[in-house]
Amino acid sequence: MLKKIKIRQFGTLYGVNLFHLIGFVHPSMQRYRNNGLVAAFIFGLLFSCKTSNAPVVDGESAIGAAMTESKGIREVLATPDPNPDLGKLEMKMQGYRETPERKFDLIHTSLDLSFDYANQRVHGTALLRMKPYFFEQSQVSLDAKDFEIHDSWLVNGQEQRPLNFRYDGKRVDLFLPGNYSSSDTLLIGLRYTAKPEETTQAGGRAVTDTKGLYFINPTGTEDKPRQIWTQGETSFSSKWFPTIDHPNERQTHDIRFRIDSADLTISNGRLLSQTSHADGTRTDHWEMDLPHAPYLTAVAVGDFAKVSDKWRDVEVNYYVERGFEKGAARVFQHTPEMLTFFSELLGVDYPWQKYDQVVVRDFVSGAMENTTVSIFMESLNLDEREALDSDWDYIIAHELFHQWFGNLVTTESWSNLPLNESFADYSEYLWFEYKEGKDKADMHHLAAMEQYLDESLEKQVDLIRFHYEHEDDMFDSHSYAKGGRVLHMLRRHLGDEAFFASLRHYLTKHAYSSVEIHDLRLAFEQVTGRDLNWFFNQWFLASGHPILDIKLDTRNPESYLLTISQKQDFQTTPLYRIPFKVNLYKDGGVEEREFVLEQGTQQFALENGAAVDAVIVDEDMVLLAEKRSYRGAEAFKRQFTFAKSGVARLEALDSLTAAFLDVEDRKPLILEALEDSFSEVRGLALTRMPQAMSQEQVDEALSAKILRLAEEDPSHEVRASAIGLLGELDGERYAGVFQRLVQNPSYVVAGAALTAMMDRPGGVEAKMRMFETLKEERNIRMVVPLADFLTSEAKVGYDYWFNSKLDAMTGESLYYFIGYYGDYFASVQGSDKAGAINRLMGLAGGHPANYIRLTAFQSLFGFIDEEGVLEQVVKIHAEESDELVRNYQQFFLEPYLEEN
Repeated sequence: MLKKIKIRQFGTLYGVNLFHLIGFVHPSMQRYRNNGLVAAFIFGLLFSCKTSNAPVVDGESAIGAAMTESKGIREVLATPDPNPDLGKLEMKMQGYRETPERKFDLIHTSLDLSFDYANQRVHGTALLRMKPYFFEQSQVSLDAKDFEIHDSWLVNGQEQRPLNFRYDGKRVDLFLPGNYSSSDTLLIGLRYTAKPEETTQAGGRAVTDTKGLYFINPTGTEDKPRQIWTQGETSFSSKWFPTIDHPNERQTHDIRFRIDSADLTISNGRLLSQTSHADGTRTDHWEMDLPHAPYLTAVAVGDFAKVSDKWRDVEVNYYVERGFEKGAARVFQHTPEMLTFFSELLGVDYPWQKYDQVVVRDFVSGAMENTTVSIFMESLNLDEREALDSDWDYIIAHELFHQWFGNLVTTESWSNLPLNESFADYSEYLWFEYKEGKDKADMHHLAAMEQYLDESLEKQVDLIRFHYEHEDDMFDSHSYAKGGRVLHMLRRHLGDEAFFASLRHYLTKHAYSSVEIHDLRLAFEQVTGRDLNWFFNQWFLASGHPILDIKLDTRNPESYLLTISQKQDFQTTPLYRIPFKVNLYKDGGVEEREFVLEQGTQQFALENGAAVDAVIVDEDMVLLAEKRSYRGAEAFKRQFTFAKSGVARLEALDSLTAAFLDVEDRKPLILEALEDSFSEVRGLALTRMPQAMSQEQVDEALSAKILRLAEEDPSHEVRASAIGLLGELDGERYAGVFQRLVQNPSYVVAGAALTAMMDRPGGVEAKMRMFETLKEERNIRMVVPLADFLTSEAKVGYDYWFNSKLDAMTGESLYYFIGYYGDYFASVQGSDKAGAINRLMGLAGGHPANYIRLTAFQSLFGFIDEEGVLEQVVKIHAEESDELVRNYQQFFLEPYLEEN
């Protein structure tokens, strides 16, 4: 599963801004950051992906250098206790999350289903073939949440023997007519009605709702397609069919879906048959003949457009809403190449019958890796032009890699979730490294590291943890981002050959079964012959991360002395054994040295010899650590000049243009950076020019270079940065360029050009003509500059335009537009404030996505002094079921409640 924290927006990861690591924000993006909505703030908080702005200390770059300290809170007992730790130990024992016991082995499930759209219910008949796992059993317990169970029976030959049952709304206990052993195979039937809408379990951060099966626009009265789709992780498949809903269970299944003949069904495995009926319905029969966990069982129903592709002899399909077919062909175009890449890299071919990718409305997570059919949020519904800027490969790779790590080999319990999610997270790095190059992958790696480090400010837990309040708690930046970084360190330590040979052994040995963390460790040890307990103990089975003080003594030019001290809290965090690398640049080449830190403070004589050009510790920034180093401008200049790693050059440029501007003229550095091979370096140079150089230093030659980047750079994001800079330098001079680039096929480029045009002083009539030309645009990059123009000029009479855009937008586009919508109606006299308030109230109180509800709630504070608004806001807060949303609503509300 991909949590909804990595949705790409404006060329960045919002909530995990790539440029946050080095303070890089495109000038064209400043508007979006500074808008009164504070949209990125809300989104980051809501999905636990906050960014911090750690200062650069003594020349230390912000990359990998967040300096934080966390201290545990000790319990104080009111009265002495002869065994003061006994109570804590007992509580810990009671809270232990053990792997679910397998009383039965679920072999196969057959389902006959039909859907009641009007009442949002599922009518079903289930036949479950199973046998006692080891011990004798006299009753069967099945997960069946919020069902009405009509009857149950045991099939005995041609007979059906009724079974008595007990049902508590969550589980059904079926009483067998005798004791059965592991040599007995049972066939049990149930007839039931599932009521997914009738749920009392609140959603979490990863999955924002728990219905298991979702009816979208069931009455056909909303402006969206009518769909059905499922979301089974963690234990929600049992919301629509009875099963043993644990990840250590395995089943094959076949399902018959009776649906309207105009709709398509997509499910696991293969479509066996389609049977039409006289009443205008059709029954689709799907079969999954390879075993997988019940939570990976899925269906999507709707009027989807199908785009067909292929990999070897495997059918590959992309399902989107009609009108997005050409966009889908581009968005998902790398899927076959990914299948080849991952199959060859792992030495294990894609193991399933086919691979479908389906884009649905109102999905409750980022995406979900159901076996053979991944389901994605609606943000991947893009038209052909929007798809030019599509950067969704990371999420596509993530879900595809799960087909090996999570589906072929599955965590035996949610405590071991990193065995699924850490690998899927790391697949993003692997794909970018292969397709886009190491620099792009390293930037992605650093964004994930920053994501974990931000979470670690408030939460430090073991990766593999057997104590948590709710299963959803496992779906955090530890299981994803930290786990991926741990795998990256293990790969760099062992080398590619050993790393991927070990994964091949792991996948082959445990195919179609469940695993725990020690299975992974043993696979690596069996392949490499090395004891890796130390690595797994400190990274997977302990919490925290190292905090490293790094000092380089260069007084002996023949042998620099490197001193590294571990500064983490050793009461809660391990003393780490850390293999690391130092790169020595001299004589036009680079020599890589490997060392191992295994003491609190340790010194390393580098024996570098004379005339070394640069020494860079952990140049590729592999180590998951907070690093504090003390380097001056000269060290960063050498790093920028000699480093092969793009992120190392980026770090140096960041520091030299932020902390050392008073040292010397930075124009030569900027000029060199504008020619760098790494697009992020070029982009950072453009955005730092206004603070690193005076406008007088921008001569005609440099202006021409910036213009060339705006016109021709292969990176759309760099072009946008160059356009923004041209607007700052002389918006009038480049007005013709902006007007031409507004027509660019890339929305990134066109949106930056439109922003630059609308930011020019004066020219209101020309801007109005531009508005009339582009007012039908629906892309958020184009809509926002137009909306901001109407608001800043206080243009009355555009209520309809704002309302129509609000109604048409979905997903993260809606999320970002809400602030501009609220700003217009709150500030422009004569606009329909009452109507806007009602629309925002509807979103804040009723939208299915929690991040939309929260940003609409916050936007209402622009009208808080209007009569009745505060009371309505308080009511929305009181009725909010999502605890996380309620907490942030309370944050916004408190000042007003205190006043009253």
